[in-house]
Amino acid sequence: MEKRLIWDLPTRLFHWLLVASIFCLYATAEWMDDAVQWHFYLGYFTLGLIIFRVIWGFVGPTYARFSHFVKGPSAVFSYIKTLGKKDSAPSTGHNALGGYAVVIMLIMIGLQAVSGLFMTDDIYLDGPYRHLVDESVLDVMNTMHHRVFDILLWVIGFHIAAIVFYAVFKKQKLVPPMIHGKKQTQASGISSSKLLLALVVALIVGFGLYYAIEIAPPAPAVEEFYY
Repeated sequence: MEKRLIWDLPTRLFHWLLVASIFCLYATAEWMDDAVQWHFYLGYFTLGLIIFRVIWGFVGPTYARFSHFVKGPSAVFSYIKTLGKKDSAPSTGHNALGGYAVVIMLIMIGLQAVSGLFMTDDIYLDGPYRHLVDESVLDVMNTMHHRVFDILLWVIGFHIAAIVFYAVFKKQKLVPPMIHGKKQTQASGISSSKLLLALVVALIVGFGLYYAIEIAPPAPAVEEFYY
């Protein structure tokens, strides 16, 4: 087997930026005082990351595409049967089970970020869409924002546990390839990270998100005060 490029640079950047964003979101919400404004900014950035990854899942290189790692139930069950085997062949990209974990995490973090658009600190800052909905919707969004994150912490814990399991039991290191992008495999690697396409997608997402947050929402009916 040869070391071949599997994870493109945009996918790797997305992964580590998402890790950093989630950590900083938790820190600004739980550990830091007077950091709500930064929490909002980080939430917008995280939403942009999720939108980028969803688009990249359709137009990115082979192993970043949903069509490559979202498999049917039979493939998932077949893979589960190999979990107890130390000598099972490593997957080139996401395995059949891990592919669904990726989708679940994208959905959960996306829900977290979207619900954050309706949050408030009850003092100075409101999310850009808070004033557009009634109290019943705000109650749903508030519950979602807090409960989903509690579940997300468990999902992240299982994700870390899976990395440790593969490293210790199966002797398959999953973290280094997500840094340098290469894996030892007999499968074909990717020829390009499609950096220009990634830049175009990122710019479209960035401008679209700026429009949706700063321009599109109508001004609130009452005067708002910001830091």
